[in-house]
Amino acid sequence: MEKRVFKPSKDFAKRARIKSLDQYRRMYRESISRPDKFWGREAKELTWQKQWKKVVEWKAPFAKWFVGGKLNLSENCLDRHLAGPRRNKAAILWEGEPGDRRTLTYQQLHHEVCRFANVLKRNKIDKGDRVIIYLPTIPEAAIAMLACARIGAVHSVVFGGFSADAIRDRIADSGAIAVITADGGYRRGAVVPLKKNVDDALHGRTSIKRVIVFRRAGNDIHMEEGRDVWWHRELEYVDANCPPAALDSEHPLYILYTSGSTGKPKGI
Repeated sequence: MEKRVFKPSKDFAKRARIKSLDQYRRMYRESISRPDKFWGREAKELTWQKQWKKVVEWKAPFAKWFVGGKLNLSENCLDRHLAGPRRNKAAILWEGEPGDRRTLTYQQLHHEVCRFANVLKRNKIDKGDRVIIYLPTIPEAAIAMLACARIGAVHSVVFGGFSADAIRDRIADSGAIAVITADGGYRRGAVVPLKKNVDDALHGRTSIKRVIVFRRAGNDIHMEEGRDVWWHRELEYVDANCPPAALDSEHPLYILYTSGSTGKPKGI
């Protein structure tokens, strides 16, 4: 059992939100004994478009949180940082497998998220629609997730190493109407044919109406007319004006699937 204690410097502790173990324990006890007061106070750290009427509505075994409240995760991740100097701070520091690097500030990330959110709307993706994100580990994965959140679309990230069968299963279960993918992605020195995997997953009848493709690896791919569009070309038709949708506090953000080690993957 680990017994070492690592004590922070006084300066670090002074700048911390929770400055001591005793303070943490007091907060924990309050969260158990007075959850309405505790979570009502903590929720004020977020940006709300409409204040909630009730912190929690408990009808065993179900609970509804912040009843009547409206907010947006994309706004809380990005917009709230734009008024001050943090807008010029790095939000994403990225290095790709071939060695390419990119840095996006909060201002730049907000710009790209708003543009891609408008791409989603241009392609008839709306609040409540399910979207599969099957991308390599590139900044566009975060941009796609935040863009979905901005308009209220529900995203489900599928690991770029998964097969066409895994994509097909998640599409069928979620009822997704769109897939966001790339031509290919780099993994262990090789190009993973992401778009081909999507094409294989879409053989036969599915609920997918649109596939948005980011050009990453430059490998040859098939583009299905009437279904597939290029990310960069879609950006030519939109601007960066996209106010965040006011969403109910319990509006679903994403669907996360279990590994499937004990049966069929389950969406949570």
